[in-house]
Order: sequence, then C-alpha cells, then structure tokens
Amino acid sequence: MSDDDPDDRALFDRWRSGEIAAGELLFERYFDSLYGFFETKCPDEADELVQSTFLGCLRGREAFRHDASFRTYMFTIARYRLYSFLRERHRGGAIDVELSSIEDLHSTPGSRLTRCREHQQLVAALRRLPLEQQTLLELHYMEEMGIGELAEVFEAPAVTIRSRLHRARRQLREILERDPALARSVLARMDGAV
Repeated sequence: MSDDDPDDRALFDRWRSGEIAAGELLFERYFDSLYGFFETKCPDEADELVQSTFLGCLRGREAFRHDASFRTYMFTIARYRLYSFLRERHRGGAIDVELSSIEDLHSTPGSRLTRCREHQQLVAALRRLPLEQQTLLELHYMEEMGIGELAEVFEAPAVTIRSRLHRARRQLREILERDPALARSVLARMDGAV
C-alpha cells in the first residue's frame, strides 16, 4: 500500500457515507498489520486490541479529514489504544512510555509470539526497549512507515522522529550484542531498510 492509497481514501469516503461493505474492506485490509502490531506487545490481548482500534476508527470516522493517510490514522488509534490498555493494566497508574518496556509493564509467561527462533529473539530484544522505542522501530521496519508517517503517528516533528529512531537503533544494538549471530542478521536488515 502506498502512503496515500487512493483505494483507502475512496473506501473510507464510501464507508463514511454509509456503505458498510467499504468499511469491512478497510478493516480486512488492515487487520493483519494491526494484529501483528499488538501481538508483539500483548499477544493474549491482540484480538481485543484490534477490535478496540477498529471501534475507535468507527467512532471517529466523522472527524477524520484526510490530513493523514488512512494507514497512519489507524496506527495512531492503535498506539493510543495500546497505551490506554497498558495504563489500565498497570492499575490505572501513570506509565512513562519513553522509559518503560513491555517487559516492565505487561509480561505473559508461556506466550509464544512466533515459531521462528530468530523472530522470537528479536521480539524479546524489542520488548526490553522502552515502549515508545519498540513501537517506533516496529512501525518503521515491520510496517515500513517513513519518517513523515511516523511523525503523524507519534505527533512529533520529523527531526524528532529521526533522533528517536537513532536512539532506538543504538539501544537495540546494545541489547543484541549478547547474541552476535542474531545481531548481524537483524542489523543487516535494519541497515538495509533505512
């Protein structure tokens, strides 16, 4: 999908005008990406969080004015839903997504994120990062969002996003240094995607 997919825009406008099938097509188009976004953070609640994101989109569809692509709109809602869920899970306490990692906030023993050992190790390394850094890296590398899209999702200037990406990459490198083979594989993919 391109950043400003005309099919998304047309489907969204048709859905906002009352065509239920258009909304269903949009949700079907983004379900897997959203599920993957949540699964690396809260695997047992991924379904619930995807539904919550779609519900947020449904409730806010009249307010969406195409200032951003539909894709960034969905991931902005997903990010807010994730943070809200984690705050509720954390007994309503304040959490600092700049400093707290998923491992600190939401650990579910025995969860299997994927069958692939390398992916499991990468996800484990990502989960040790502060939540904001994990989310930023996943959207950039796994969802292939550019700096402009990330600036919209994180509601920050592009220069700030570049700086945050640099810090997040550096911190992930430090975590991966414990497994040189995994580090070479992961970092080669990251360097090639920049």
